[in-house]
Amino acid sequence: MNLQFYMPTKVVMGKDCVRQNAVQLTALGTKALIVTGAHSAKANGSMDDVIAALRENGKQYAVYDKVMANPTIACCYDGAKVAKEEKADFIIAIGGGSPMDAAKGIALLACQDIAEENLFSGKYGENVLPMAFIPTTAGTGSEVTPYSVLINHKVKSKTSISSPLLFPKLSLLDAKYTMNMPMHTTVNTAIDALSHAVEGMLTVRATSVTDILAAESIRCISGRFEALKSGKLTYEDREQLLYGSMLAGMVIAHTGTTAVHAMGYSLTYFKNVDHGRANGLLLAEFLRFISCSRPDLTNAVLKPMGYSSIDQFSHTLNELLEKKELLTKEEVEQYTAISERAKSIPNSKVVPEKNDIRNIYLKSFNL
Repeated sequence: MNLQFYMPTKVVMGKDCVRQNAVQLTALGTKALIVTGAHSAKANGSMDDVIAALRENGKQYAVYDKVMANPTIACCYDGAKVAKEEKADFIIAIGGGSPMDAAKGIALLACQDIAEENLFSGKYGENVLPMAFIPTTAGTGSEVTPYSVLINHKVKSKTSISSPLLFPKLSLLDAKYTMNMPMHTTVNTAIDALSHAVEGMLTVRATSVTDILAAESIRCISGRFEALKSGKLTYEDREQLLYGSMLAGMVIAHTGTTAVHAMGYSLTYFKNVDHGRANGLLLAEFLRFISCSRPDLTNAVLKPMGYSSIDQFSHTLNELLEKKELLTKEEVEQYTAISERAKSIPNSKVVPEKNDIRNIYLKSFNL
C-alpha cells in the first residue's frame, strides 16, 4: 500500500471555541488583519468574539471587509496591499468560502511579489502570513484545504491557487455562527460540502483514508436532508453539517475535485448561480455518467446516504434545489468548451469526453 496524508491545520471544534482558544488564536503574531465580508461576521457574533480575543491578549488588528461573493484576483491584491500598509503579521479569516479563499491569496501576496500572470503557476517562495480561520458557513471546507479559488476573468471561470503553504495554521469551528444563516444559503453550502465528499470518492487520487472521510461526511450531511427540506434545523443539525463540511474539505485537500466543479464554475461565472447550487444541479447526472462504467463507485457514494439508486438521490436534490435555472443549447456549447479545458476533468476515475460534458449539461437542465 502506498499512501500519503497531510493535514497540518490544527482544528478545534465546539461551542465558544474562539473565546476558549483565544491564546492559540492570537499567538500567530502581533497584529492581525481580519479578512471578512461586509455584513455576516458582524451579524452572527463571530467578529465580536474575535475582536474580544485579540483585545484580551493585547494584540492589534485591522479589518479588511471588502471581500465579495466569489472573490476576484483584484480583491486579493487589494487585501494584500492593506496587509502591508497595516504591517499585519497574521491573518484571521471570518466567513464562508469567499473570505477564506480571499484570505489565502492575501496571505501569499502580502509576503511575495507575484505578477498576476504567475499567480496560478504553483511556483512560490516559502513566505506566507500565518492564518487562522473561523468558518461561518458549512460548505467549502476551505478551513482545511490548500486552495484559494478565485474568479479569473481572463478564462471566464474560476481558477485555484494551490500550495501546501495555504493550509491555515488553526481553524476554529463553532456552529453557533451558522444558526441564523438563511435557508437557501444553508442548503447551497450543504450541497457544496456533499459534492466535495462525493467527487472525492470518484477521483484518481482517492485513497482508503479519503474514502473513509468522504463516507462519513456524506453520512453526516445526508442525515440532515429531511431537516434541510423542512427548514427546521437544530444546533446539532448545524454542527453535523459543519463537521461534514470540514471532513469533505480534508478529502478534496488530497483528491481535488472533478468535472462537476469545472462545469459548475461556468454556471457561477455566467449565470451568477451560487457555487454549491451549481454543483448540485449537475451532480446526479454526473453520477449517472460514472455509473455506466463504474457502478461500484456510485454504489459506494449512495450507500452512506441509505439510497439504492441515483434516482432517489436526484429526487432529493430536486426537492432541495427546487426550480432550475434556464439554459439555452448555445450556452451549453459555450460552457462545454470552457469546461473541457479544466484541470479537474482528467482527475475522475471515468474521464468525460467533450460530448459527455455536453450531455451532462443537457440532461441536468432538461434540454
